[in-house]
Amino acid sequence: MTQPQIVWLRRDLRMADNPALYHAAQAGPVIAVYVLDDARAGSHKYGGASRWWLHHALEDLAASLAKRHARLILLRGDTVEELAKIAEETGAEAVHANRHYEPWWRKAQGELKERLELKLYDANYLLPPGAVVTGSGTPYKIYTPFSKATLEQLPPRDVLPEPETVSSPDTWPSSDALEDWNLLPTHPDWAGGMRDFWQVSEAAAHERLGWWEDHVDDYQEDRNLPSVDKTSQLSPYLHFGQVSPIQIWHSLKDKRSYGWKTFEKELIWRDYAQNAICQFPRYALDNYRDEFDKIEWRDPETDESAARDLKAWQQGRTGYPIVDAGMRQLWQTGWMHNRVRMIAASFLIKHLLIDWREGEQWFWDTLVDADYASNATNWQWTAGTGVDSNMFVRIMAPLSQSEKFDAAGYIRQYVPELADLDEPFVHDPPDHMRGRYPARIIGHREGRERALAAYKAMKGYG
Repeated sequence: MTQPQIVWLRRDLRMADNPALYHAAQAGPVIAVYVLDDARAGSHKYGGASRWWLHHALEDLAASLAKRHARLILLRGDTVEELAKIAEETGAEAVHANRHYEPWWRKAQGELKERLELKLYDANYLLPPGAVVTGSGTPYKIYTPFSKATLEQLPPRDVLPEPETVSSPDTWPSSDALEDWNLLPTHPDWAGGMRDFWQVSEAAAHERLGWWEDHVDDYQEDRNLPSVDKTSQLSPYLHFGQVSPIQIWHSLKDKRSYGWKTFEKELIWRDYAQNAICQFPRYALDNYRDEFDKIEWRDPETDESAARDLKAWQQGRTGYPIVDAGMRQLWQTGWMHNRVRMIAASFLIKHLLIDWREGEQWFWDTLVDADYASNATNWQWTAGTGVDSNMFVRIMAPLSQSEKFDAAGYIRQYVPELADLDEPFVHDPPDHMRGRYPARIIGHREGRERALAAYKAMKGYG
């Protein structure tokens, strides 16, 4: 009998359009393996919300494999060592895996290649990171030229079907029980809002994609309106690989609307973020613009008022309804509307003058779509510290942003103590509301002036 083929799974938890699974199934009996390796990821091991999603995604994939009389092997420990043990135990011929670009996975791929035959495939992006380069052959650093060059290279590859057959090895290696990993919260169980908001499965990803096919045309006009459900909400499915960007692109490619063209650029932004971490592996940890190492952030570790402000931001008690609605939506559902993400991030960095990395870590723990590259790229863009970023001195005004983007319904949903307020008061509650809703922790003008003063001091002309 043909020797077994190991499929090493990470953020590619799907049956269809999964090159590693597809090619392994053609080569021989398949042993699909997921290794929970917290140590390699270090500060970016999965946070609470991601672990909740991961549990259900693994459960769904195991059920899909079981329909093919196959199994999902679950192991916990060092990825390279665990895969090497399985290869030795089963006599597996090769390990098939889809390329991943987080620094810890690139290191693991290099180590594994020294010990086993490792076959790597491109799976999780429109075009493989590194494929889009300048005329001189160097990687792009700025999004706009990267996007234009990507568009010139599209279409992406074709979608791969599910394997026609998935044959089983003579014997199966031992596996952990998913329940023993304790990925789900219990004491307390804080995931009720996420269970209500999400269905976590490959089928659910395609149901949402089908819905999006009918609504993507409205994306250009409605994407910035948090009270209107006109965003794809595909991001966690994309992150965990329950649907691929290739599948999404081919499903929408015949659209001719501005909405689709705008959404296509969001998919390209996701590719851009991966290219950024390939060039700058510590992008989630270090300022790209090192001059920002000199800025005097308010440090929650040493400053009690900064610690109180950070906690108020995390809990949605800043006194700015649009910010608080976003932070409460995040806690309840594990997701936040993109326009509100920008407002909430800007508020932390500039109004509160707290280091963007505090926000990056909070989002990492609470987002179901927390992605090392995208999360870091978005935070550094807002902070003005990134390779391609907004200017620090551009400071969002939460109250005017709330009115401009018609967030009243969104605020009433996630800040229920303001649900009976009409406009414009729901955006900026009057003083008599302060008994049941927090006072602003800082005034807009005060926060803006403090941020600009810190920036000037950093530049040396304050």
